[in-house]
Amino acid sequence: MPRVSPWQVSSLALVLALTMLEGKASAQTPPVAEELDPESPLSPMDDIGVAWPTLDKDEASAATDTATPDAEQRYSVRIEGLAADEQAEIDARFAALSALKAGEKNPVNVAQLDRRAREDGDLLASLLRSRGYYDADIETRVEPDGAGRLAVRLIADTGPRYTFDTVAVAGLEGAGVKEDALRSAFAVDAADPVDAEDVLTGKAELESVLARSGFPFAKVSEPDVVVDHDTGSATLAMKVDTGGERRFGGFIVKGDKPPFGAKHLGIIARFKPGQPYDATQIEDLRRAIIATSLVSTADIAPVEGSAPGTADIAVTLEPAPYRTISGSAGYDTGEGIRAEASWTHRNFLQPEGAFTLRGVLGTREQQAGASLRMSNFRRRDQALNLRIAASNINQTAYDARTFELGGSIERLSNIIWQKQWTWTAGFELLASDERDIVAKGVVGSRKTYFIGALPMMLSYDGSDSLLDPTRGFRLAARLSPEVSLQSGTFGYAKVQLDGSAYLPVSDKITLAGRVRLGTIAGAARDSVAPSRRFYAGGGGSVRGYGYQMIGPTDVAGDPLGGKSLAEFGLEARVRTGLLDNSISVVPFLDGGTVSDEKIADFKQFRFGAGLGVRYHSSFGPIRIDVGTPINRQAGDSRVTVFVSLGQAF
Repeated sequence: MPRVSPWQVSSLALVLALTMLEGKASAQTPPVAEELDPESPLSPMDDIGVAWPTLDKDEASAATDTATPDAEQRYSVRIEGLAADEQAEIDARFAALSALKAGEKNPVNVAQLDRRAREDGDLLASLLRSRGYYDADIETRVEPDGAGRLAVRLIADTGPRYTFDTVAVAGLEGAGVKEDALRSAFAVDAADPVDAEDVLTGKAELESVLARSGFPFAKVSEPDVVVDHDTGSATLAMKVDTGGERRFGGFIVKGDKPPFGAKHLGIIARFKPGQPYDATQIEDLRRAIIATSLVSTADIAPVEGSAPGTADIAVTLEPAPYRTISGSAGYDTGEGIRAEASWTHRNFLQPEGAFTLRGVLGTREQQAGASLRMSNFRRRDQALNLRIAASNINQTAYDARTFELGGSIERLSNIIWQKQWTWTAGFELLASDERDIVAKGVVGSRKTYFIGALPMMLSYDGSDSLLDPTRGFRLAARLSPEVSLQSGTFGYAKVQLDGSAYLPVSDKITLAGRVRLGTIAGAARDSVAPSRRFYAGGGGSVRGYGYQMIGPTDVAGDPLGGKSLAEFGLEARVRTGLLDNSISVVPFLDGGTVSDEKIADFKQFRFGAGLGVRYHSSFGPIRIDVGTPINRQAGDSRVTVFVSLGQAF
């Protein structure tokens, strides 16, 4: 027990005297001691709210000056006396609101600890009352814990838990056949414990089910709970005004220069006029509007419809800035440094017509182009793309100076809506001046290819995440019939199949694998423009090898590309727990081959292995992979490094 100062004793005596006078505990003035012994024990003071520590001399020496008003000491706090099924929930709620818990890591003096303990005693009593323990009694004690700190104990005597005697919800009779479903939404019945959270949750669920069931103007009164302490029970009553059942009406667009009107809202919405009103469709519409990136806020509310029995949808839109400038940069051992910048006007052609100017500058690629993307084109989640671009690509396998016109209609996934089935269908017109290398290693003259193509893709995504999947699988098929004009006209078809699967081994480990098969049918390899052939190697292919460095080569060791392709990849994605579980390590094994024939030559497989690191950011994983070739050949780099956004597959 620390030494008690005369100041403290005088203060406590004054409090005791005032307490006695207020409670009229004595009719006579108590005698005043001529001299106070600072070592004498203190009388119990239950009205303060904190039991004063009673320590012997050894304990006093260990807890130096803890009772001195200005001395500060650390403490711990715990709740006792609760049933096992109540402890965890009460602890969690208490920790979120407690003054003691908020300052538990910082030292305090006696006065601060006393004030916090009294406040938290009241808090614990309120929490217990909210769960039906109306007769709960809280005792607060402050004691040394034997380790040089103080222990604050809140000891609860909960008493009996009150239950509902009757539960009455009036006004649902007008809901017709939906009455029973609405009543079951309020999941509080007679004989249930008097739990405030259950009541409020039931009220919110009832309001939600009403809005989802065609009652946009329903109103639910606040619960009226009457507690009877004599019987340990309570009654609950609520009133519901359904407001009448409604169907969707039309759109009313408000706001200062909204980016689009009622007609486009009708395309974005998943509901049509005349369908039963459903609040979940309103929330879906809100997300779709925000996803356009053309509005900063979207306020959506039902209003009385112009037609009887309908609810029109009033949408107030505040436009966001339409113009953005963006950029990115990366490095790949095979492709070198690459930087990209773009300028976009996202509502250049209303509605949702985004016009983009784009440029790429890198050690092996330079490009300039423009594109127009019409999002939600004629139907939701469908886009029309038009593009024009000029590029100069100088790879080890080939170099090409290309002018391209293209367009497509697509239905693709995005981060907000990950779809299972997606597709793309389009056209490409290219004029490409390319360096031609023949199989004997003789460098030929540059050739100009005129190519027309109709690329299309169909895919299925059964994974659980677009950027960072941990379970499920994906399948994709690509077909591109092409016509080439170069020393005559001929046609061929380029086909590619991709598949990947993800298997969670534990909460921290995911196994992932992929395969890719491709072939070109209808033309010899050397007739196909070098930029249209198959290649393997690099960060999105076989890690451990340089970009496009797997497959047939000329006498100088430069890749020629091929008519067929086969690849696989295996990796284990292991969360480390570092940085709040945002870092993972990824050992991997890749393999691939490219062949002159229509069917890949599996005897010529090249294997690469390595280790990657992922930082899982809010917008997806950032990956760094370091790989090395296993069956390395002359000219292959011993180490390759790849940096990009997203998993490898």
